Amino acid sequence: MASNLKISVHKNSKNIHLKLAGDFDGFSAYELLNALKRYCRGASGAFIHTSSLKQIHPFGRDVFQSNLDMLNGKCVPLVFTGDNAHQLDPEGSKFF
Repeated sequence: MASNLKISVHKNSKNIHLKLAGDFDGFSAYELLNALKRYCRGASGAFIHTSSLKQIHPFGRDVFQSNLDMLNGKCVPLVFTGDNAHQLDPEGSKFF
C-alpha cells in the first residue's frame, strides 16, 4: 500500500513542529522517523501534530514505536498533540 502521508515542517527558534496529514502506515512511520532525524538537530523539542491524520494503522504505529531507538542521540523530547496523539505516543512521551 502506498503511503499518502504529508509531513509539513515548521521550525522556530527553539522547536520543530511536524504536522501529519493523511494515513499513517508502516512506510509513514519511517518517513516520520527520517524527518525527525533530519530536522531535530539544535531544537529544544519536537511537536508532532496528529489532528489531520485520517487513519492510523496498528502496523504503522508499531513500526514507529519500535524504531524510536533510531533517534537516540539525534533528537529531542517528543510532544504529541491533537486528537490522535494517544495512538502514536510511545510510553514516556508527553501529549496534549
